[in-house]
Amino acid sequence: MMLIRTDPFRELDRLTQQVFGTAARPAAMPMDAWQEDGEFVVAFDLPGISPDDVDLNVERNVLTVRAERRDATQPNVELVVSERPRGVFSRQVILGDTLDADKIRASYDLGVLTLRIPVAEQAKPRKIEIESKGQLHQIET
Repeated sequence: MMLIRTDPFRELDRLTQQVFGTAARPAAMPMDAWQEDGEFVVAFDLPGISPDDVDLNVERNVLTVRAERRDATQPNVELVVSERPRGVFSRQVILGDTLDADKIRASYDLGVLTLRIPVAEQAKPRKIEIESKGQLHQIET
């Protein structure tokens, strides 16, 4: 016979750590994504993080956003409450083949990092002309 110790809250703790993170491993940064005027737009919330502490990297079709919120405590200062996560935040987004990763534009304003990724020319809809008995017709694809 084998004795197994069970903890009914273990799965809840694990799920909570994945969603909210821990002091040692903060949660992923929240993001929104949408399409607008032939571009794919992604916005990441990074409040209190300097643009100098944000690193963007694209390898193949994976976009990696890495940011660090440093500890702001000063020597001889007693921290009374510490609820804001600190440390390194990271998020990876897989970019589809229809996006032009070579032309990504990034801006940072009021704690929001916004990336604009244009749709690749070969993925945009285009008209194809069809010739039929001397007359030209256009079909939209």
